[in-house]
Amino acid sequence: MADLNADFEAAVANSKKLSQRPDNTTLLKIYGLYKQATTGDVTEKKPGFGDMVGRAKWDAWNGLKGTSSDDAKRQYVELIASLS
Repeated sequence: MADLNADFEAAVANSKKLSQRPDNTTLLKIYGLYKQATTGDVTEKKPGFGDMVGRAKWDAWNGLKGTSSDDAKRQYVELIASLS
């Protein structure tokens, strides 16, 4: 567990130092995995039609509903490693 948390924290730091900016789809996946890993299932109301970015982020996070924090952390670490 401690190793997973350390790997996750390292991946979060590495995500800010990627040589290239990922495409929007990948960025949304990174966001959703991070939120699921740190917060759990989304409980906030879906943003309105006027907030397109907020809706996309909410959808990315909500798509991971039911994923455990540990699984989300593992997926996040793997995704960041694949982009490095």
